[in-house]
Amino acid sequence: MLKFTDQYDAVLPALESKVAEFHYFQYDTFTTEDLWQYCLKKKWKKKDIGEMRIHEMVNDIMDIRASDFVAYNQVEGLKSGSWFTEGNMADLEELLRPSHKKPKSI
Repeated sequence: MLKFTDQYDAVLPALESKVAEFHYFQYDTFTTEDLWQYCLKKKWKKKDIGEMRIHEMVNDIMDIRASDFVAYNQVEGLKSGSWFTEGNMADLEELLRPSHKKPKSI
């Protein structure tokens, strides 16, 4: 996992502001660390983070739209998620073998 602690500390107020904005719009699960990882892995994937200026980083952070961030997290979840983990097995069993309840008559 990439860190860049000095840069993270420098842009933390911008990250916190953006996370507060997302929370205002009911996206309550986002954290500053999630947003930071999004920037490192998506927005700045082809950039040398060590050479970026702070104002560039802050501008990129403030330009992030919630829809882009949500879409990225959904794709990452699909890539990394194990569909057949122990916790998901009950859901999978229910999906494949639903209970055979008779529909109520009206």
